[in-house]
Amino acid sequence: MTRLFGSVRARATLGASLVVALALVAAGAAVLLSLRTNLTGQADGRADSAAREVASQLATGRAYDDLDLPDGEDAPVQVVDEDGRLVAASEDLERISGTGTDAVKPGAAAAKQSGGKDGGEEGDEDGDGTESAESSDAADPAEAAERGEIDGDAEYTGGSATVDGESADYRFAAVEVSTEDKGDLTVYAGGSLTDEQSAVSTALTSMLIGFPLLLGVVAGVTWLVTRRALRPVAAITAEMSAITASEDLARRVPEPDTHDEIARLARTTNETLTALQTSVERQRRFVADASHELRSPIASLRTQLEVGAAHPELLDVDGAVEDTVRLQGLAADLLLLARLDAGEKPGEARVDLAAFVREELSQRTRNRVDVHTDLTSVEVAGSRGQLARVLGNLLNNAQRHAVSRVTVTTRADGAWAVLEVSDDGSGVPPGERERIFERFVRLDDARTRDEGGAGLGLAIARDVAARHGGTLGVREAPSGGALFELRLPAPQSSAD
Repeated sequence: MTRLFGSVRARATLGASLVVALALVAAGAAVLLSLRTNLTGQADGRADSAAREVASQLATGRAYDDLDLPDGEDAPVQVVDEDGRLVAASEDLERISGTGTDAVKPGAAAAKQSGGKDGGEEGDEDGDGTESAESSDAADPAEAAERGEIDGDAEYTGGSATVDGESADYRFAAVEVSTEDKGDLTVYAGGSLTDEQSAVSTALTSMLIGFPLLLGVVAGVTWLVTRRALRPVAAITAEMSAITASEDLARRVPEPDTHDEIARLARTTNETLTALQTSVERQRRFVADASHELRSPIASLRTQLEVGAAHPELLDVDGAVEDTVRLQGLAADLLLLARLDAGEKPGEARVDLAAFVREELSQRTRNRVDVHTDLTSVEVAGSRGQLARVLGNLLNNAQRHAVSRVTVTTRADGAWAVLEVSDDGSGVPPGERERIFERFVRLDDARTRDEGGAGLGLAIARDVAARHGGTLGVREAPSGGALFELRLPAPQSSAD
């Protein structure tokens, strides 16, 4: 189960299904509530209409026994007097709730009142037993309107009733009517909720059947769509696993022909693999070149020591010391490159380039040609030891190629501090001006290793410049030789 829901496809399907389920539940609840409210309102309207029809008859003075009541199953009716006694009710009404009284049969008082007014109505009959022409049943409507008053507002309640053995739920409207002969009466009439309950039940059943089917469709479509969308990810994962197993960094993951996030992921992965391959190949070359460069002085030193052990008079002490010094310098260069590759930070010491150059030049004792200076005071922030290594490497390179003169210049150029070392030698061909900064590269292969070095000086100088946030490049000097320009960011003053 944990593995299943650890899948992006499964989580996407579950999330989409949950969102759709919540939307369907909310929409279904809104539909049911609206349907119930609408149908309940219609039941209220039917109940109000039935109650007012009976109230109109009462207002005209019609007797309880003569009331024309609606069919009990459609609209059960109760008429209750001001004392809460049932005085009239629908025929076949067996049980009722939700109205002013649960009585279903009118009492004796209602029968007495429906027989006449305190027995005096017999005097209004003719000798032959017929009613007078002024009978209340023949009253003029205008006169009837004056005999009773119907309340314009009705109150609604819910309840149930049993009519002729059939029970159902109703909405009851209570309408008050005031009459002169019967006093204040309340008419309760019911509007059936059968249609409302049937419609709501049908809608609910449809939702209970349709919603799961719809959720199943949504889940299935989401599963298929995400599966298709994530298919390139599966291919990328498989290829990355194969690359890891084979350690073949020349392989690349497939890039889908789309413009979405997965395509960008594939391109970024390939770019990372390219950078990693370049780095690994660079490390392999570095190790191979370093081994090759170390082999020569070590072999020479061993040979001299073996000869000296067998024939002390033939020991070349100066040569052994020179090989040892060269071996020591190469080891120091390799150690510095390793620290730079590891991301060693240069520090934030303030260095005045003009004073720094004067001090470094004063400590050099083996300059093949004269070194001239044109120094302007300008500060940089960084490692004094690493900057000394850069200046030393640039001077050594210039001394090897200069004819008669080497020049060191410092100056400010906007937000940059610039240090330049130039010579009057043959210069660097334009096509080789980037290659000379690669590790173990020497353009003059005819030179001996002692003269030309191991080819690490310029590579170290550029790496140090990059670690200090600067650049190191080469161009043609005014004298025709090579001009190496080191640009470092000048530190901001505390006032900034």
